[in-house]
Amino acid sequence: MKLLVDENLAPGLAEQIADLFPGSVHVTAVGLGSTSDAVIWEYAGANGFTFLTKDKDFVNLSLTLGSPPKVVLLQTGNCSTSQIEHIIRSNAVRFSEFGSDRKRSLLLLR
Repeated sequence: MKLLVDENLAPGLAEQIADLFPGSVHVTAVGLGSTSDAVIWEYAGANGFTFLTKDKDFVNLSLTLGSPPKVVLLQTGNCSTSQIEHIIRSNAVRFSEFGSDRKRSLLLLR
């Protein structure tokens, strides 16, 4: 599974979790900074990414359109990038199960 990391998360996060999710990138690294949700959604789906975000708007897209792409919503509130990295790493098994589950398009993490 490779992640497309939303603009509301630190640009360095994709690099910090690359050992778990090779090929992951931040939206700004692919020229999608300050881009509409619809364009990001299309890019993620067309390029085989799972979208990692804190933006609840993508929940609506996921529930309405289904996957691809799949969406991981971080419901963490304000916290540091290292705390977010810890949450991702401590949920690696859930990410793996989610990635292989063809029926689920949304994963919520707290």
